Amino acid sequence: MRLLMSLIGVLGMFVFALSGTQAHHAFSGEFDSTKPINLRGKVVRMEWINPHAWLHLAVISESGAEEVWMIEAGPPGALVRRGWRKDSVLPGIELVVQGYHAIDGTNKANGREVTFPDGRRLFAGSSGTGAPEDGTDPTEQ
Repeated sequence: MRLLMSLIGVLGMFVFALSGTQAHHAFSGEFDSTKPINLRGKVVRMEWINPHAWLHLAVISESGAEEVWMIEAGPPGALVRRGWRKDSVLPGIELVVQGYHAIDGTNKANGREVTFPDGRRLFAGSSGTGAPEDGTDPTEQ
């Protein structure tokens, strides 16, 4: 009986540990697929960190105030393979970002497609995270 209870306890801890990992990597755990956003702003900085790169964008709100948005992107290696370069997202460059707003309503979003000043469009998101199929992910086509 003790062995059975120990096994159940270990299994329970294993399931509990995995649940947090899955929530972090699931789109629906942080972002709202019913709230698409379209942001135009200037790059404040780009963080090339794992597991997700972060684009910080200064956007002028409807009230005229500057707001800095945090845009979650895919892993740095995947971004580079898609055509992103560290020198293409320098501070001050104006970008248009399409994506999905954070569930908690903060100035945070999951980036999907980014349009550069020269008209180039690059996919910024992570594939296979449960994000809506909106045609921006090349793996959907």
